[in-house]
Amino acid sequence: MNQPATTPDLILRNGRFTTLDRANPTASAVAIAQGRFTKVGDDREVMALAGAGTRVIDLGGRSVLPGLIDNHLHIIRGGLNFNMELRWDGVRSLADAMAMLKAQVAVTPAPQWVRVVGGFTEHQFVEKRLPTLAELNAVAPDTPVFILHLYDRALLNGAALRAVGYGKDTPAPPGGEIVRDSAGNPTGLLLAKPNAAILYATLAKGPKLPHDYQVNSTRHFMRELNRLGVTGAIDAGGGMQNYPDDYDVIQELADADQLTIRLAYNLFTQKPQHEKEDFLNW
Repeated sequence: MNQPATTPDLILRNGRFTTLDRANPTASAVAIAQGRFTKVGDDREVMALAGAGTRVIDLGGRSVLPGLIDNHLHIIRGGLNFNMELRWDGVRSLADAMAMLKAQVAVTPAPQWVRVVGGFTEHQFVEKRLPTLAELNAVAPDTPVFILHLYDRALLNGAALRAVGYGKDTPAPPGGEIVRDSAGNPTGLLLAKPNAAILYATLAKGPKLPHDYQVNSTRHFMRELNRLGVTGAIDAGGGMQNYPDDYDVIQELADADQLTIRLAYNLFTQKPQHEKEDFLNW
């Protein structure tokens, strides 16, 4: 037998809620049915609504915040590679970061790269510096390593330079700079001057995960965002994010009702001087 519509699907109890109701500014429990709050109050009155099928979560006295909505994320393209990225978020020393890099290199199969795609700054390290190119080559002589520092530069070891084909005869890119030594050979440092196009273009040269792995990777990325409190986002697009290929995975998850984030996204025209055709095709 179906439960009445007033029977909650979910009750959160033993928590701390700020209601913004001046008459009743705080509550310890809420009831939710069909995605909407149906009761806000104390544990006793809310628990009185529970039915046999109601899920009850004891919050242990913790505060509850509304889900965060981020207005600039890159879930669609970021999810495709999330599982194969090395994260330096919160790592306190460069020595520890390099140890993590060495361990990741040891388990990364060819032809995949080891990628540290942002999320850190040298100022979090006690050494207050980035790794040198020599240090990267020492821990990864044969595995390509790409390290993105904010949106201003990227570090590539020798194996990564070989993988992307940057050499003495590589012309200067229109958006960015390939730093070279006195002999004209790329050092492995890429600078986003005047813009970050060289960083995007270089990262896009890396091998992709198989489709099933991309699906799983995107699930994990969304779960990580959920863990941090994000329940909705606007995907900013751009950065070599190509339609329709790079949107297949997120569309597949949406069709299967497996998105754990409410998602809106920006879509950029794909071919210079063919913008009108792109808009008509969409």
